[in-house]
Formats: sequence, C-alpha cells, structure tokens
Amino acid sequence: MPDKFTATNAASSGIELERKTLKELCRRSDRPGLVYLAQWALALLASGCGVYLALGTAWVWPAMLIHGAILSVPAYAMSHETAHGTAFRTRWLNELVLWITSLIYFEEPLHRRYTHTNHHTYTWHVGKDSQMPFDTPMTFGAWLAEVSGFALLHFHLTTLLRLASGRYTQVMREVVAADEFPRLRRNALIFIAVYAGIALAITLGASFPWWFLVLPWLLGRPVMLLFTLIQHVEMAENAPSILDSTRSFQSSPIASFLYLNMENHVEHHLYPQVPFYALPELHRAIKDQLPATDPGFWRTNLEVLSVVLRRSLGRNTRARSIRQAAHMITDGGFQKLSLRSMK
Repeated sequence: MPDKFTATNAASSGIELERKTLKELCRRSDRPGLVYLAQWALALLASGCGVYLALGTAWVWPAMLIHGAILSVPAYAMSHETAHGTAFRTRWLNELVLWITSLIYFEEPLHRRYTHTNHHTYTWHVGKDSQMPFDTPMTFGAWLAEVSGFALLHFHLTTLLRLASGRYTQVMREVVAADEFPRLRRNALIFIAVYAGIALAITLGASFPWWFLVLPWLLGRPVMLLFTLIQHVEMAENAPSILDSTRSFQSSPIASFLYLNMENHVEHHLYPQVPFYALPELHRAIKDQLPATDPGFWRTNLEVLSVVLRRSLGRNTRARSIRQAAHMITDGGFQKLSLRSMK
C-alpha cells in the first residue's frame, strides 16, 4: 500500500462528471424517502397478512421468508442511506429513520455511520477498511458463514456488548470521534433493552413478535446478505479505483425497490453524496465511463458460489460472467490475502 493514500472516490477512479449535473443529482428532498417508507409499510402489511393467513400450515415458512426479506433488505438499505444523511432533507427525520432501521438491522446507528464513512474513505483497503466482512479470497466456508447470517450476527452482538460495557476495540477508537463514545454507549444500552424486552415478551407467551418479527428476521437476513455480498467479493483489494474494488449489477424492479437502487454500487461509491432516488440517473450520466454491469442478482450470486466452491476444491476459479480481479483467478491452491475486519 502506498505511503500517501488518496481517498477512494470518483477522483481516485478517474471518473468525471460536470459540477452542475452533480449538484442537481445531490439535491435533497423529503418526498422520495417518505413515499418509499409508505410503500415499504404497505409491502410489510401485505406480507404480514400472508404470514397470518399461513399460520398453522407449512406455508407459514415461505410466507415468513418473504416477509423477512421485505423487512430485512430495506432495513439494511435505509439504515445505510440515512447513515449517509442523504435519505431526507430534514435532518431530524433522517436521524429518526436511521435509529428505527438500525434497530431492525441490529447495529448501533453511530457505529454504523462512522465505520461506513471509513469504508468509503478506504474502500476494500486491507488494514484500513473497517467494513470488510470476510477473508479474501473467499472460500465456501466463509461464504456459508456470511450468507447464513451467523458471522454478521456474531459481529453485531459482540459490538453492542462492547459498546454497552465501554470495552472499545482499536478499530472503534480509530474510526469513531473520541467525544462520541458516551452517545454510542447510551445507544447500545437502549438497543439491548429493546431486544431484551422483545425476548421477555416472547418468553411470557406473546406470539406476535415471534411469528412476525424474530423468525422472519432470521429467515430474511440471508437474502439481505446475498445483496451485500456481491458488492465487493472477488474484486481487488488496495485499489485506488472504485472500478476495481466494487461491483454494480443488473436488477429487477422488485430488487431495486428492496435495495433502494443500491445495485448501482460502483456509482454510489464514486459519488456517495447522491441520494438513493438519483442513483439511476447518476448511472445514465456516467455509464460510458464504467465497466459493464454484472448480471442480475441471482445469476451473479450463483457465479460467486461456483467460484468459491471451486476454490475450496482446488480447481480453476475463473468466473464466467462476472467481473473478477485478476489475482482471484487461480488454477489450484490459493494464498490468503486479507482477514476480515468485522470480527
């Protein structure tokens, strides 16, 4: 890694966009975010009705999976957007939604904001990026731990307990402003109290949070993690260019809705100040400077699974249809390049 580091963004990637166009794309508004929240609430109501109608039958499990995906993916995406401060023009509204969606996502909101800011500054730089959730290159065991949700759940639970008890890690001390730690500790204690209250209610016989919140949350997390996995997997570490470290992929209207247009992930990393509702327009403005987007959600994830399986079996790891860093392609054995920072 070079001694002189340049923050990873459009400038470090050689991407150009007229200042006037960028200013227009960065214009904030409350309306798109409020419309999205209303649509999300209606989708949750509909999927929740599906769970209710399926109770007592085997259909309750696919119903909870659908409900859980509709709960988990937008909660992640909206907590991410509000961590950037771009979801709403009104600051208190942005912060309120950050709190609620972070509560669902299971991460204290200020820790989320600070570590994610670090992730944008040092995107996929080993030893600097605090949001590298898996070792590279990825093996099947790491893929299973990531997609199942167990790795992330362990990290988030450990982080909450560390924040609540004041046992801050070196990474926390590096990325969080020192005067913010009392607020992080207070927030973590509030989050733990809420989760404990839900657990107590279930223990005392309340069935609603079990069937409509906890089980769907557990079932929907893998869907959310399949979205986040393909953001950087098989891409280059320590690259100054976002084009080398980050992936965008094609998407359906349903996936775009759930993910808040974040399939345009290269575009988001180039210009993180652009709100989610302007990302498709940003893509159109700079698409001639970008590599072709990878295939859709399912095809890209199946390709990643094929690659990590072949890597674990000692076979050729060349991907057939997705972008891949050259050093990720081997004919047999491989050398571990980095360890995850989210642990």
